[in-house]
Amino acid sequence: MKNYTWTVTNLYTEDKDGHTNYVVDAIYEIVGTEESGGTTYTAELSNTATFEVVQGDDFIPYADLTNAIVIGWIQDQLGTDGVSNLESSVGGMIDSQINPPTFPVNTPLPF
Repeated sequence: MKNYTWTVTNLYTEDKDGHTNYVVDAIYEIVGTEESGGTTYTAELSNTATFEVVQGDDFIPYADLTNAIVIGWIQDQLGTDGVSNLESSVGGMIDSQINPPTFPVNTPLPF
């Protein structure tokens, strides 16, 4: 069974209307792992999420942000299908490690 971990690796902010550190970009990675035959296989994918600066009562100060909060924003923005597609991409990379694809070989003619 594959396990996926979503991690924010960088945040980019800007100041607006007297408030500081509105998150405008988040760099994140998805790391997938699967154990098969006593070996743990790993694959990862990095991406960037861009956010609009929106003011409101639900503003969370930068110092109070957590990985879970920002990943929640990213996954909400991606939607269920987007999250599934990214995890499937990472899963496909793992599957290719477990069962490497085979390619035809140009074998010299025997005559």
